Amino acid sequence: MYIIKVKGIAKIPDYVQLRDEKFTLLAYFRVDRPDKSLEKLGFGDKQEKIMSFINELPFGQVTKLDI
Repeated sequence: MYIIKVKGIAKIPDYVQLRDEKFTLLAYFRVDRPDKSLEKLGFGDKQEKIMSFINELPFGQVTKLDI
């Protein structure tokens, strides 16, 4: 799975995109509200690990996330 952190501008908040190996969009959620999106994908139990990774991730960088 790949992860991209997108910087928001003005009133638009920061977002995160989760994409699969074929780069198909799996989830698109606000950095401050990941709960429902991660649960839908079945990653509710790994939310803390994923969010700590996201918080350290620079904006605009595509990074492979191994879960």
